[in-house]
Amino acid sequence: MIVKLNGVKKSFPIERGYLKTASGVVNAVDGVSLEIEKAETFGLVGESGCGKTTLGKLILGILKPDAGSIEVGTKKIQVIFQDPQASLDPKMRVYDIVAEGLVLQSSAVRRGGLNLPYGKIAKGQVEEMLDLVKLPKGALNKYPHQFSGGERQRIAIARAVLTDPEFIVCDEPVSSLDVTVQLQILRLLKDVQKKFSITYLFISHDLRVVRFMSDRIAVMKEGKIVEEGPTQKIYSKPDHDYTKLLLDSILNI
Repeated sequence: MIVKLNGVKKSFPIERGYLKTASGVVNAVDGVSLEIEKAETFGLVGESGCGKTTLGKLILGILKPDAGSIEVGTKKIQVIFQDPQASLDPKMRVYDIVAEGLVLQSSAVRRGGLNLPYGKIAKGQVEEMLDLVKLPKGALNKYPHQFSGGERQRIAIARAVLTDPEFIVCDEPVSSLDVTVQLQILRLLKDVQKKFSITYLFISHDLRVVRFMSDRIAVMKEGKIVEEGPTQKIYSKPDHDYTKLLLDSILNI
Protein backbone atom coordinates (compact mmCIF):
# COMPACT_ATOMS: atom_id res chain seq x y z
CA MET A 1 0.00 0.00 0.00
CA ILE A 2 1.44 3.35 -1.04
CA VAL A 3 -1.63 5.57 -0.46
CA LYS A 4 -4.45 5.15 2.06
CA LEU A 5 -7.40 7.49 2.54
CA ASN A 6 -9.92 7.12 5.32
CA GLY A 7 -13.08 9.23 5.44
CA VAL A 8 -11.49 12.22 3.70
CA LYS A 9 -13.64 15.33 3.35
CA LYS A 10 -13.02 18.71 1.72
CA SER A 11 -15.56 21.48 1.20
CA PHE A 12 -15.39 24.97 -0.28
CA PRO A 13 -17.61 27.99 0.41
CA ILE A 14 -20.08 29.10 -2.23
CA GLU A 15 -19.59 32.84 -2.65
CA ARG A 16 -22.16 35.12 -4.26
CA GLY A 17 -22.35 38.76 -5.22
CA TYR A 18 -19.80 41.55 -5.47
CA LEU A 19 -18.83 41.14 -1.82
CA LYS A 20 -18.44 37.38 -2.26
CA THR A 21 -20.69 36.59 0.65
CA ALA A 22 -20.68 32.93 1.66
CA SER A 23 -24.09 31.39 0.93
CA GLY A 24 -23.29 27.75 1.60
CA VAL A 25 -20.69 25.10 0.89
CA VAL A 26 -19.97 22.53 -1.80
CA ASN A 27 -18.70 19.16 -0.63
CA ALA A 28 -16.01 18.55 -3.22
CA VAL A 29 -14.76 15.40 -1.48
CA ASP A 30 -17.27 13.77 0.83
CA GLY A 31 -16.02 10.89 2.98
CA VAL A 32 -13.67 9.15 0.53
CA SER A 33 -11.82 6.01 1.63
CA LEU A 34 -9.53 4.10 -0.71
CA GLU A 35 -6.15 2.39 -0.98
CA ILE A 36 -3.62 2.43 -3.83
CA GLU A 37 -1.17 -0.44 -4.07
CA LYS A 38 2.47 -0.13 -5.05
CA ALA A 39 3.23 -0.24 -8.81
CA GLU A 40 -0.44 -0.31 -9.86
CA THR A 41 -2.42 2.23 -11.86
CA PHE A 42 -5.47 3.29 -9.88
CA GLY A 43 -8.00 5.01 -12.13
CA LEU A 44 -10.28 7.73 -10.78
CA VAL A 45 -13.13 8.48 -13.15
CA GLY A 46 -16.22 10.68 -13.10
CA GLU A 47 -17.78 13.65 -14.83
CA SER A 48 -16.27 17.13 -14.60
CA GLY A 49 -16.79 18.77 -11.21
CA CYS A 50 -17.23 15.51 -9.29
CA GLY A 51 -14.16 16.14 -7.09
CA LYS A 52 -11.45 14.11 -8.87
CA THR A 53 -8.86 16.87 -9.13
CA THR A 54 -9.57 18.06 -5.59
CA LEU A 55 -8.91 14.53 -4.34
CA GLY A 56 -5.65 14.48 -6.28
CA LYS A 57 -4.59 17.78 -4.70
CA LEU A 58 -5.39 16.41 -1.25
CA ILE A 59 -3.17 13.38 -1.86
CA LEU A 60 -0.39 15.63 -3.16
CA GLY A 61 -0.66 17.83 -0.06
CA ILE A 62 -1.59 20.92 -2.08
CA LEU A 63 -4.85 21.03 -0.12
CA LYS A 64 -5.52 19.99 3.47
CA PRO A 65 -8.54 17.83 4.31
CA ASP A 66 -11.31 19.12 6.56
CA ALA A 67 -11.70 15.65 8.05
CA GLY A 68 -10.34 12.15 7.66
CA SER A 69 -6.79 10.92 7.18
CA ILE A 70 -4.37 10.60 4.26
CA GLU A 71 -1.33 8.33 4.46
CA VAL A 72 1.23 8.41 1.64
CA GLY A 73 3.99 5.84 1.98
CA THR A 74 6.62 7.79 0.05
CA LYS A 75 8.00 11.31 -0.26
CA LYS A 76 9.04 10.71 -3.85
CA ILE A 77 5.94 12.11 -5.53
CA GLN A 78 5.43 13.88 -8.84
CA VAL A 79 2.49 15.15 -10.88
CA ILE A 80 1.70 15.34 -14.59
CA PHE A 81 -0.86 18.04 -15.36
CA GLN A 82 -3.62 18.22 -17.95
CA ASP A 83 -2.27 21.07 -20.07
CA PRO A 84 1.47 20.85 -20.85
CA GLN A 85 1.42 24.29 -22.40
CA ALA A 86 0.35 25.81 -19.09
CA SER A 87 2.55 23.60 -16.89
CA LEU A 88 5.83 24.34 -18.75
CA ASP A 89 7.51 27.72 -18.26
CA PRO A 90 7.56 29.35 -21.73
CA LYS A 91 10.75 31.26 -20.87
CA MET A 92 12.77 28.17 -19.97
CA ARG A 93 14.61 25.86 -22.33
CA VAL A 94 13.75 22.17 -22.29
CA TYR A 95 17.06 21.39 -20.58
CA ASP A 96 16.26 23.74 -17.68
CA ILE A 97 12.64 22.53 -17.42
CA VAL A 98 13.57 18.86 -17.19
CA ALA A 99 16.62 19.38 -14.95
CA GLU A 100 14.90 21.76 -12.54
CA GLY A 101 13.92 19.00 -10.13
CA LEU A 102 17.55 18.08 -9.59
CA VAL A 103 18.20 21.50 -8.10
CA LEU A 104 15.71 20.66 -5.38
CA GLN A 105 17.05 17.16 -4.85
CA SER A 106 20.41 17.53 -3.16
CA SER A 107 21.01 13.78 -3.30
CA ALA A 108 20.87 13.90 -7.09
CA VAL A 109 24.00 16.05 -7.28
CA ARG A 110 25.99 13.94 -4.86
CA ARG A 111 27.44 10.54 -5.75
CA GLY A 112 29.92 8.37 -3.95
CA GLY A 113 30.33 10.99 -1.24
CA LEU A 114 31.74 13.47 -3.76
CA ASN A 115 30.31 16.86 -4.65
CA LEU A 116 30.05 16.84 -8.43
CA PRO A 117 29.16 19.75 -10.74
CA TYR A 118 25.39 19.99 -11.11
CA GLY A 119 25.49 20.79 -14.82
CA LYS A 120 27.70 17.83 -15.72
CA ILE A 121 25.44 15.33 -13.97
CA ALA A 122 22.19 16.92 -15.09
CA LYS A 123 23.08 17.00 -18.80
CA GLY A 124 23.60 13.26 -18.99
CA GLN A 125 20.44 12.54 -17.02
CA VAL A 126 18.36 14.95 -19.06
CA GLU A 127 19.60 13.42 -22.30
CA GLU A 128 18.70 9.99 -20.95
CA MET A 129 15.18 11.16 -20.11
CA LEU A 130 14.70 12.73 -23.55
CA ASP A 131 15.70 9.42 -25.11
CA LEU A 132 13.22 7.63 -22.83
CA VAL A 133 10.33 9.84 -23.97
CA LYS A 134 11.51 9.66 -27.60
CA LEU A 135 12.63 13.26 -28.10
CA PRO A 136 15.91 14.12 -29.85
CA LYS A 137 18.84 15.65 -27.97
CA GLY A 138 18.41 18.70 -30.18
CA ALA A 139 15.31 19.52 -28.14
CA LEU A 140 17.47 20.54 -25.16
CA ASN A 141 17.97 24.14 -26.28
CA LYS A 142 14.46 24.75 -27.56
CA TYR A 143 11.46 26.33 -25.83
CA PRO A 144 8.00 24.82 -25.18
CA HIS A 145 6.27 26.84 -27.92
CA GLN A 146 8.46 25.11 -30.50
CA PHE A 147 6.82 21.75 -29.83
CA SER A 148 3.43 20.16 -30.46
CA GLY A 149 1.05 19.38 -27.60
CA GLY A 150 2.09 15.74 -27.51
CA GLU A 151 5.78 16.65 -27.50
CA ARG A 152 5.21 19.10 -24.65
CA GLN A 153 3.56 16.35 -22.64
CA ARG A 154 6.59 14.13 -23.32
CA ILE A 155 8.73 16.91 -21.85
CA ALA A 156 6.46 17.02 -18.79
CA ILE A 157 6.78 13.26 -18.37
CA ALA A 158 10.58 13.48 -18.63
CA ARG A 159 10.60 16.20 -15.96
CA ALA A 160 8.47 14.08 -13.64
CA VAL A 161 10.43 10.85 -14.10
CA LEU A 162 13.91 12.41 -13.80
CA THR A 163 13.55 12.81 -10.03
CA ASP A 164 13.00 9.04 -9.62
CA PRO A 165 9.44 9.18 -8.20
CA GLU A 166 7.65 6.23 -6.67
CA PHE A 167 4.19 7.76 -7.10
CA ILE A 168 2.83 10.05 -9.83
CA VAL A 169 -0.56 11.75 -9.93
CA CYS A 170 -1.63 11.94 -13.59
CA ASP A 171 -4.38 14.58 -13.72
CA GLU A 172 -6.17 14.29 -17.08
CA PRO A 173 -2.76 13.97 -18.81
CA VAL A 174 -4.12 13.36 -22.32
CA SER A 175 -7.44 15.23 -22.36
CA SER A 176 -5.98 18.23 -24.23
CA LEU A 177 -4.42 16.06 -26.96
CA ASP A 178 -5.69 14.66 -30.25
CA VAL A 179 -6.96 11.08 -30.07
CA THR A 180 -4.05 9.62 -32.05
CA VAL A 181 -1.53 11.44 -29.86
CA GLN A 182 -3.38 10.32 -26.72
CA LEU A 183 -2.62 6.68 -27.46
CA GLN A 184 1.08 7.44 -27.95
CA ILE A 185 1.30 9.22 -24.59
CA LEU A 186 -0.67 6.49 -22.79
CA ARG A 187 1.67 3.84 -24.16
CA LEU A 188 4.64 5.94 -23.08
CA LEU A 189 3.24 6.18 -19.55
CA LYS A 190 2.81 2.40 -19.48
CA ASP A 191 6.41 1.89 -20.66
CA VAL A 192 7.71 4.29 -18.01
CA GLN A 193 5.72 2.54 -15.30
CA LYS A 194 7.02 -0.87 -16.34
CA LYS A 195 10.64 0.33 -16.44
CA PHE A 196 10.62 2.09 -13.06
CA SER A 197 7.77 0.33 -11.14
CA ILE A 198 5.99 3.64 -10.57
CA THR A 199 2.54 3.84 -8.97
CA TYR A 200 -0.01 5.99 -10.82
CA LEU A 201 -3.17 7.71 -9.69
CA PHE A 202 -4.74 8.26 -13.10
CA ILE A 203 -7.50 10.88 -13.08
CA SER A 204 -9.78 11.21 -16.11
CA HIS A 205 -13.35 11.76 -17.22
CA ASP A 206 -12.76 9.49 -20.24
CA LEU A 207 -13.75 5.90 -19.43
CA ARG A 208 -11.98 4.52 -22.51
CA VAL A 209 -8.68 6.06 -21.45
CA VAL A 210 -9.10 4.86 -17.86
CA ARG A 211 -9.89 1.34 -19.04
CA PHE A 212 -6.71 1.23 -21.13
CA MET A 213 -4.51 2.45 -18.28
CA SER A 214 -5.91 1.12 -15.01
CA ASP A 215 -5.61 -2.02 -12.92
CA ARG A 216 -8.38 -0.87 -10.56
CA ILE A 217 -10.94 1.89 -10.86
CA ALA A 218 -12.96 4.08 -8.52
CA VAL A 219 -16.02 5.87 -9.89
CA MET A 220 -16.65 9.28 -8.32
CA LYS A 221 -19.93 11.20 -8.22
CA GLU A 222 -20.62 14.43 -6.32
CA GLY A 223 -17.61 13.98 -4.05
CA LYS A 224 -18.25 10.33 -3.19
CA ILE A 225 -16.83 7.04 -4.44
CA VAL A 226 -19.91 5.14 -5.64
CA GLU A 227 -18.11 2.06 -6.96
CA GLU A 228 -14.62 0.59 -6.85
CA GLY A 229 -13.05 -2.59 -8.16
CA PRO A 230 -10.83 -4.30 -10.75
CA THR A 231 -11.07 -2.72 -14.18
CA GLN A 232 -12.50 -5.78 -15.91
CA LYS A 233 -15.23 -6.17 -13.28
CA ILE A 234 -16.25 -2.50 -13.40
CA TYR A 235 -16.59 -2.53 -17.17
CA SER A 236 -18.22 -5.94 -17.55
CA LYS A 237 -20.52 -6.02 -14.50
CA PRO A 238 -20.99 -2.56 -12.95
CA ASP A 239 -23.10 -2.44 -9.80
CA HIS A 240 -23.99 1.23 -9.47
CA ASP A 241 -26.54 2.95 -11.72
CA TYR A 242 -24.21 5.91 -12.22
CA THR A 243 -21.41 3.65 -13.47
CA LYS A 244 -23.87 2.00 -15.86
CA LEU A 245 -24.91 5.46 -17.09
CA LEU A 246 -21.28 6.45 -17.75
CA LEU A 247 -20.62 3.22 -19.63
CA ASP A 248 -23.79 3.66 -21.70
CA SER A 249 -22.63 7.14 -22.65
CA ILE A 250 -19.44 5.87 -24.32
CA LEU A 251 -21.28 3.06 -26.09
CA ASN A 252 -23.64 5.62 -27.67
CA ILE A 253 -20.92 7.91 -29.03
